[in-house]
Amino acid sequence: MVDTRMISENVEVPGTLVASESTEIHPEVAGRIVQLNIREGSIVRQGTLLAKLYDGDLQAQRRKLQVQLQQAQTTVDRYAALQKIGGISRQDLDIAQLQISNTRADLEIINTNIRKTEVRAPFTGKLGLKMTSPGAFVTQQSVLTTIQKTEGLRIDFNLPERYVSKVKPGSFVQFTTDNSNRNYTAVVAATESGISEATRSLTMRALVKGDAAGLVPGAFARVRIQFKPDPNALMIPTQAIIPQARGKRVYVIDGGKAIATDVTTGMRDSSMVQIVSGLKEGDTVAITGILGLKPDAKVSVRKVVNTRSK
Repeated sequence: MVDTRMISENVEVPGTLVASESTEIHPEVAGRIVQLNIREGSIVRQGTLLAKLYDGDLQAQRRKLQVQLQQAQTTVDRYAALQKIGGISRQDLDIAQLQISNTRADLEIINTNIRKTEVRAPFTGKLGLKMTSPGAFVTQQSVLTTIQKTEGLRIDFNLPERYVSKVKPGSFVQFTTDNSNRNYTAVVAATESGISEATRSLTMRALVKGDAAGLVPGAFARVRIQFKPDPNALMIPTQAIIPQARGKRVYVIDGGKAIATDVTTGMRDSSMVQIVSGLKEGDTVAITGILGLKPDAKVSVRKVVNTRSK
C-alpha cells in the first residue's frame, strides 16, 4: 500500500571556479616594446602601466604641432589688435583663429595616438605569465600577459532539468575543491537564458561568499545542493516500476483488477522510488508477478505491505 514518508534530497554536480573579471592584455597599436613592467603573479592596480611602445615619431610630431600652435596664437593676438583699429578685415582674423582650432585638433589626435602606445591594467587584479620581452615588436594580436580579478570569485555549474524549479537566484549551495579540505558557500546570482538541449541542464552562476582563501580560478569544484525535506513523499518499491518507451508504469490493484497507471518518478534509493504523479496515498500497487500482468486482468492479493514499514 502506498504511504507517505519524509525524504530529503541532495544533488552533487561538477562546477568550475571563474574569476569575476578575466582578460588577455593586448596592445592597441603595433610597435616595439621599450618598457615592460609585467611582474608575473603580482597584483596590480587599475591603470598601472604594464608596457610602453616606441613613440619617438609621435613625440616629434607633437613638438612640431606645439610650436605651430604657439605661432598661430601669436598671429591671432596680432590680428585681433589690428582688427580693432581696422588694420585687417574680420575674415582675416577668423582664418587665423581657424588655424588655431585645426592645430589643436591635430595635437589631440597625436596625444591620443601616444596614449595608445601605453598598455595599462584594465582593472585591479593578478597578472599571469609574461608572454613577450622588451625590444619585441608586437601587434594588436600579440598577447602580453593575462589578468584576473581575484576578488568576487564565481562558480559555474550545470543543474539537471528536473531540479531547475527548485533552485532560484538567492539559493545557497555548498562546494569543495580538490586542493582544499574546506567547505565553501556560494549564493546563486544568475542563470542562463534557457536549458541546453544537448545536456538537458541549465547553467547557473553563484557568487562565492566569505573567505575564499585557497580558491583558484579555473579549478574544478564539487557543488552540493540540499533541497528542503518533503514530509509527504509517496514512496513505492523500485520493483513495482515497469519501464515504458515513453515513461514508466505501475499496476494499481483496484477491485480485484490490475489497472495500468502511468507515473512520474522522482528521487530513489537502493530499494524505494518516489512517485511525483500518478498515484495517491492508500493505493495498492503490484510488486510481484507484474511481468505477467495485463491491463484490467483479474488478480488476487495475498499480502499487503505498507511502504512506511520498508
